[in-house]
Amino acid sequence: MLKKFWKESVAVIKEKDPAFKSAIEVLLYPSFWAVVNHRIAHSLYKKGLLVPARFVSQLSRFLTGIEIHPGATIGKRFFIDHGAGIVIGETAEIGDNVMLYHGVTLGGTGKQKNKRHPTVEDNVMIGAGTIVLGPVTIGANTKIGAGSVVTQDLPPNVTAVGSPVMIVRKDGVRIPPVAPEQLTGHIKRRAI
Repeated sequence: MLKKFWKESVAVIKEKDPAFKSAIEVLLYPSFWAVVNHRIAHSLYKKGLLVPARFVSQLSRFLTGIEIHPGATIGKRFFIDHGAGIVIGETAEIGDNVMLYHGVTLGGTGKQKNKRHPTVEDNVMIGAGTIVLGPVTIGANTKIGAGSVVTQDLPPNVTAVGSPVMIVRKDGVRIPPVAPEQLTGHIKRRAI
């Protein structure tokens, strides 16, 4: 299992980071260690070992500058580029093949009690400094530009930018900027 995780980690970093030089260099990536430590912490968390899970999580935060709550669910091929300042909350759910840049927050608004953090579906890219708040869903194959603020669901296959976020591409085609709730067939939900 460890060998498979190592190979997958090297492959995803090689694919997503143009600065990649060698497999051994992956050991120097804070994001690699943050994900390794999260997998350990999450396993402890699921077994009800909450204090050891938090210990691993906090140690990882101290060593990497990346804060991932042990309750967060993270899929395969997850990559964080330039990881400083990442915050991922307890009820966040992240699909497969997701990429985050530095300074991304997947946080709550402080108002919900149960599911209070974002769900990020497969094949999503979230740019540097983006804040995604509340129990919103970011649809599959979506790209969010740097510095965006997202407090509403985003449908699949869009590019969204800005604060508040506006959709500027749908299915790869440039469209006039629209608020997410203006797209037909989209469920309107705001994090308040």
